[in-house]
Amino acid sequence: MFCWLLFELTVYALPFFTGVIVGTIALHSGAGVVGALLEGSGTAALTLTVGQFAFATARPTILRAIVAAVFVVPAGIAGYQVIFGLSQVFVPSPLWREVFACIGAVFIGATAWTRITVFAQPRPEPGRASPSNSQPILTTAAREG
Repeated sequence: MFCWLLFELTVYALPFFTGVIVGTIALHSGAGVVGALLEGSGTAALTLTVGQFAFATARPTILRAIVAAVFVVPAGIAGYQVIFGLSQVFVPSPLWREVFACIGAVFIGATAWTRITVFAQPRPEPGRASPSNSQPILTTAAREG
């Protein structure tokens, strides 16, 4: 359970970080624990939603890559730190700790990339006809049965 939670938090490193920062600021400004939790959670959700919306609506590929990198780079850094910290407990060799931490950073960065891009549906470009899938999937089964 602990490893799953760490993985989830590292994948969503940027929204988690912004939520913690806003929640801490709200707590220190007198919002109380409940208010700080609500503001931090709302900020984290808003950060993720704005990032996914920006990725989905951006036309140029370079702009989409920049938006995705804003989420992927912190996730990769957090993934590296988590795997490196855990490997200090189980792996005696410093070289292998670095290797495992780098591999973990790549996997967590790739997972963050997948999660930020999963909600972006490809849109047809202006002037091009979008491919329509008007054929039912089970046409042969429907003809035979």
